[in-house]
Amino acid sequence: MFTQIHQWLLLIHLLAATIWVGGHLIMAIQFMPRALKQRNPQILQQFEQRYEPIGMPALVLLVISGLWMASDFGVTPTRWFHFDSGMERAVSAKLILLLLTVGLALDARLRVLPKLTPNRLPDMAWHVYGVTLIGVLMLYMGVSLRYGGLS
Repeated sequence: MFTQIHQWLLLIHLLAATIWVGGHLIMAIQFMPRALKQRNPQILQQFEQRYEPIGMPALVLLVISGLWMASDFGVTPTRWFHFDSGMERAVSAKLILLLLTVGLALDARLRVLPKLTPNRLPDMAWHVYGVTLIGVLMLYMGVSLRYGGLS
C-alpha cells in the first residue's frame, strides 16, 4: 500500500514536527516564563528571530507532507471533514488544529507582536501556549494514524 516515497514523506514530516513542536515547547517552557518574569519582550523577540527561519519552513513542510500522506491514507480533499472513518477523523482533526494554529499565528503577527510591550506579554503567552498545545495535540493525532486513526 505504501511506497518508499511515503516513508520519505514520513521522515520529512517527523523532522519538521520535531522542529516545529520542539521549538514551541522550548519557547513555552524556557523563554516565555523568563520573559514574563523579567517583563522583557526582547527575550521572545530574540528567540523568534532565530527560530522563525527554520520554524516557518518546517511548518510548510509539515503541511505539504501531511496532506500528501493523508492522500496516501485515502483521505483526499473530497473526504476532509467527513469524519466517517478513524483516518478521516484524525486527518480532519489535524486540519482543524492547523486552522486554529494559523489563526493564532496571524493574530499574534498582526495584533500582538507589533505592539509587544511588557504589559502585553500575557497576551503573547496565551498565543505561545495555545500554539504549543495545538502542536502536541497534532502529534497525538499523527500517532493515532499508525493505529487506524481516531475511533
